[in-house]
Amino acid sequence: MTEQAMSVTPYWELTFDADGDVDGRERDRLLAQVTQRKVHDLVVFAHGWNNERSGATRLYSRFFQPVPALAPRARLGYVGVVWPSMIFPDEPIPDFPVAVTAEVTAVARPALAKGTRQALVEVFPDRATLVEQIARLLEQHPDDGASLETFGQLVRLLVEARPQDPQDAADILAVGGPAGGPEMLSGDTAQVCRDFARALDQVASLHGTSAASGAVDFSFTPAGLWDGAHELLRQAAYYAMKRRAGTVGERGLGRVLGRLAQEAPDVRVHLVGHSFGGRLVSFALRGLPAEVRTVKSVTLLQGAFSHYAFAARLPHDPHASGALHGLQTRIDGPLVCCYSHFDSALGTMYPLASRLAGDARSAAGELGADFDIGRTLGPQWGAMGHDGVQAVDGTRAFTLAEALRAKWPASGCVNVDAAAVVRRGGPPTGAHSDIVHRELAQVVLAAGRIR
Repeated sequence: MTEQAMSVTPYWELTFDADGDVDGRERDRLLAQVTQRKVHDLVVFAHGWNNERSGATRLYSRFFQPVPALAPRARLGYVGVVWPSMIFPDEPIPDFPVAVTAEVTAVARPALAKGTRQALVEVFPDRATLVEQIARLLEQHPDDGASLETFGQLVRLLVEARPQDPQDAADILAVGGPAGGPEMLSGDTAQVCRDFARALDQVASLHGTSAASGAVDFSFTPAGLWDGAHELLRQAAYYAMKRRAGTVGERGLGRVLGRLAQEAPDVRVHLVGHSFGGRLVSFALRGLPAEVRTVKSVTLLQGAFSHYAFAARLPHDPHASGALHGLQTRIDGPLVCCYSHFDSALGTMYPLASRLAGDARSAAGELGADFDIGRTLGPQWGAMGHDGVQAVDGTRAFTLAEALRAKWPASGCVNVDAAAVVRRGGPPTGAHSDIVHRELAQVVLAAGRIR
């Protein structure tokens, strides 16, 4: 998106590949121009799951739009981070054009929509054959266990990373499970699909949807297991995107911020991340050179990673710590976590996916037909964007109204209950993408003391 098409100026983009390598021309343009444009506060926003650059930049333009009027005297600059992630096109996105999701309305579950196939090929470009095999099974949904196991094997091959990825080990150990990869891809595929089908049914119930209202009813017949298989594919892809977000943050954005601190040491940086983008900007703190103190605030909007990530000790395992424990001290200002209980993606599907990713024991014995995921699986599997930062001493807590008039702490973690505005959306993700609000832009400015 050109600066003229963006709602704010000056605006730059930083594009990263899956390994965290940045587009050198974009980086050099930012480093050269940020001082020329006399920027004092630079807001860096990282999107979550998204299909393409245009969707990410559209989000940035809409979120940034009220900022100049809210801080008329500030010398602001804006950066949009673009990294290879994806969204399943059947997910509702508040305030986005109907065309973004309309394609799948005529596609019955569990078949894979054409747009989803294309998105999977784009984010896993060397595995197009696997995508087609997966799509064929979802379309045919054979009534036999062997086909379901084959499906699980194909999904595992699709999303597998390099052996012994250090981020996988850090994340799994952070919630008390074993290293070695997600259990949802190595266990009993039929049972995992059954668990996901039940979770989908619960989400639909929470939103009061039914076949009559246009949503899909989920059953536990063999066909219903393929509904769960569709969700297994979605969650496995998001597991890979979550891993990738950490890589891009630590190996990519963190290093760029280090260069920026060298070239423009007086520029105050404010990191903002939505969903996996929250994980990305948080892992950037791990890749930041030790001496750099230019990051003045970090704001997480519906962060899709463990709410224990910054904990020095885990409540369920005092010998373990979060994957990012103590890194909030790398911020010369507060770490702000905006969360909402209306976020079904993080309140229902995330805990189950985390449980199935991080524990060698099957969840089958714990999940009954009338289970409640959050209550049944326990707090160790929770997400930042559902209930905020957990188990970090001194964390402050505000409602959104309180946050907009509070005297903000100079450092440490701050939880902001944003459910007053982050509340719109249907199954399966709920309000997860409902983040474009003037009040949340105000939170970003307040956290960074931008006036």
